[in-house]
Amino acid sequence: MSANKGWWVPTEGEDSVSEKLMRKTRESPLVPIGLGGCLVVAAYRIYRLKARGPTKMSIHLIHTRVAAQACAVGAILLGTVYTMYRDYTTKTAQDAGEK
Repeated sequence: MSANKGWWVPTEGEDSVSEKLMRKTRESPLVPIGLGGCLVVAAYRIYRLKARGPTKMSIHLIHTRVAAQACAVGAILLGTVYTMYRDYTTKTAQDAGEK
């Protein structure tokens, strides 16, 4: 029984995974920043797991989750503010050009 070794290769006309990632990064540049922030916080808190002292494991994990979610929400907030600013400056420039 032979396995199909090329099953992960996209069909012709479809973007590869790296092309999709680059396109999404260009469309909304703060998504990778939020994802990276979540990963950094999670990695740091896992690293600090041994030095947590008398804190219960569940409390440590809750703090880790909250910190990682704060990074994601912060990136979403920054992306929203950036989009609103970009749309406002574009509209303002178009309005000035029409007058």
